[in-house]
Amino acid sequence: MTNDPYRRIARFYDTVVEPFNASLRKYVLKVARPKEGMKVLEVGCGTGANLDLFARAGCEVSGIDLSPSMMEIAQRKLGDRADLRVGDASSMPFDDGSFDLVVAFLTLHEMPADVRAPVVSEMARVVGEDGRLLLIDFHQGPYSFPKGWLYRSVIVPIEIGAGLEHFKNHRDFLSRKGLPGLIAGNGLEVEKERLLAGGTMMVSVARPRTS
Repeated sequence: MTNDPYRRIARFYDTVVEPFNASLRKYVLKVARPKEGMKVLEVGCGTGANLDLFARAGCEVSGIDLSPSMMEIAQRKLGDRADLRVGDASSMPFDDGSFDLVVAFLTLHEMPADVRAPVVSEMARVVGEDGRLLLIDFHQGPYSFPKGWLYRSVIVPIEIGAGLEHFKNHRDFLSRKGLPGLIAGNGLEVEKERLLAGGTMMVSVARPRTS
């Protein structure tokens, strides 16, 4: 775990990136409707900003992320209010059906193409029979004018700034139809779906398809 791409930027992440996510995060909480005692897992939890909000709402929260640097900040932020693991989300250390809600917030586009489907499969494995997956990520368009193109003009520099490998994965994610492609390829059933920010973001609520 020595190759941590967030090692240098982790301490600045909340200051630089989180302001752009604030309105999206508020919408996510409306969709997720956290309840006291709800068991929530976030894949790619980063600095724990989402988990902090769920914990404040009385949820039992867990998070997994590959970056030790980001998880160190999340641990300081959440303390003993969360079960945080540094690890690979394509092979998670959680039992089948452990969670009521499993979240991936602007995470899947960062992953290499061969990792995304196994991660979504694992998310489906650990969610309970009556649970849901909440997937939020970039959308391939078309984008509305001018709002969508304005958002895109901000998103692209941020993604490039995260590193060439990151941006390569971002472009590959969009070329493969983003969330709709992953959902269709993993046998999930969409319950709710909405485009935000001029078509640059998609929010999907899904569950494993029942035969």
